Amino acid sequence: MKNIAVIGLGLIGGSLALELKKLTWATIYGIDNNPEHIQKALDLGIIFKKATLDIVKEVDVVIIAVPVNVIPEITVSVLDKIESDTLVFDVGSTKSAVCNAVKEHPKRKNFVALHPISGTEFSGPEAAIYNLFMNKVNIICEQHLSSQKMIERAVSLFESIKMRTVFMDSAAQHDKHIAYVSHLSHISSFMLGKTVLEIEKDEKSIFDMAGSGFESTVRLAKSNPKTWTPIFLQNKKNVLKSLNEYIKNLETFKKQLEAESREEVFAIMQDTNRIKDVLAGINNK
Repeated sequence: MKNIAVIGLGLIGGSLALELKKLTWATIYGIDNNPEHIQKALDLGIIFKKATLDIVKEVDVVIIAVPVNVIPEITVSVLDKIESDTLVFDVGSTKSAVCNAVKEHPKRKNFVALHPISGTEFSGPEAAIYNLFMNKVNIICEQHLSSQKMIERAVSLFESIKMRTVFMDSAAQHDKHIAYVSHLSHISSFMLGKTVLEIEKDEKSIFDMAGSGFESTVRLAKSNPKTWTPIFLQNKKNVLKSLNEYIKNLETFKKQLEAESREEVFAIMQDTNRIKDVLAGINNK
């Protein structure tokens, strides 16, 4: 890789740029519709040069790291401009919309639909950090529609930053599963924070009494609404299904508490303790 364009200089795009600066000799160009983000990325040494979208004609790799509601349009524009040997991928948390947008594009084979599952609750160029992706999972969807060469280049890139790649046949499959393991947890965190703020008007009391459990549970509520609103809306069908299941479980637990059903309350929590074994298995892969 000699030249790389990163479109969107927030947490994910910025962190990828930092990793690639560390691992390659490539010139990294930054593109962002916020001039302050570009200047901050230059000041922090995240990118080498600022650029416009036309730079994609001259680069080897294009990374699209913008909010999911604009990923489809930008991806089509990028594919319209690139040379035949350029790798293009987006890092969005939903995949169906972008895959549908490019499915008939003559350069569809250059595009790899992927999702590096990592992040923090912070946003903007100043949130970019090294080692954000280490030992995390990268999902690639619809590999059969990308050229083998582009898949190999994408896998190699993410292996170089210590990510493990798994494949999913369809974007719809990805969006269904990610609604449960990522999108629902963000909604839960936002709504817990909202509930506590509404019930406990004394913010000092929240600060004084908040333990590590509360802090870790509402950590995701500090995430950027500009990022997460389009994610929830774009994956609405799957998010609503996961929310309905979650609400049903909350209602069941509430009824058992109201009935003072000690054995049922205990049984619900004991059964859910199985999540420890599930997560231990995932972390040991």
